[in-house]
Amino acid sequence: MKDIPPYQDRRLDRRLPLGCPAFIALRSGERIDAVCVEIGVGGMTLHAAYVPERNEVIDVAVLGPQGSPTPGRPPLLGKLEVTRCNALGDGLYEIGGRILRVVD
Repeated sequence: MKDIPPYQDRRLDRRLPLGCPAFIALRSGERIDAVCVEIGVGGMTLHAAYVPERNEVIDVAVLGPQGSPTPGRPPLLGKLEVTRCNALGDGLYEIGGRILRVVD
């Protein structure tokens, strides 16, 4: 009998690990600090102390590796449609979603 791995990554696009500071901008004007764990052409994964609803669209900004934009390069701004949210413990959540668009 062939062994089946316990988890198969079904993503169609490749994701790159980042670990960059980020934040989620809510409609109320509140800003939630986050970490962009990985990003790809079609989506990203964040860690934050925020629990979004499934299919909620959130505004996300991903900063440079040191927490501030690289001179001449602004942060990546985009709209993310939440597809999953899992508790990590200590009030943190892993938020995964599909990038709807990147804002200029």
